[in-house]
Amino acid sequence: MNHEQADLIVMECEDHMTKTLEVLKKEFATVRTGRANPAILDRITIDYYGAETPLKQVAGISVPEANQLYIKPFDRSVLKAIEHAIQASDIGINPQNDGVGLRMILPPLTEQRRRDLVKEVEKLGEHAKVGVRNVRRDGNEHIKRLDLPEDDEKGYLQDIQDLTDKFVKKVDDEVKFKSEDLLKI
Repeated sequence: MNHEQADLIVMECEDHMTKTLEVLKKEFATVRTGRANPAILDRITIDYYGAETPLKQVAGISVPEANQLYIKPFDRSVLKAIEHAIQASDIGINPQNDGVGLRMILPPLTEQRRRDLVKEVEKLGEHAKVGVRNVRRDGNEHIKRLDLPEDDEKGYLQDIQDLTDKFVKKVDDEVKFKSEDLLKI
């Protein structure tokens, strides 16, 4: 019975580490590169009839050109609210209102801004690695509570360490890939 529980703990660790990596990838999508990506608007919400609603639920977002986003609300009455939410956000781009939608022209990134974004990406990567290590710590504690024979316990702890090493490397690879993408001109 304890071996089945230990196998389950190792599988849960892998599942949690996978989720940590997925969250990191979503966070990376919101970091702006030189190209237009609708994901940079994912954190923006507007007050839509008294409820905080994500922008992508009240408007269509398209990429008409490599450095532009076009936001067309499904309900024109929220156009001003969307404009104000974007201006209040940390994106740093003022949308142009054409009466039907909002056009956002993304300026080219300066070298300093690219370096700052790489630092932000590295910080997000470190947080993800801490998350992976926390999963390892919790998994190790659960394994030790099972009172397995010493050799079996060491084997399961090694399995969790191998998973940790694998996911820390995946996080490092994601950080490297995103950093290279940011530094490309």
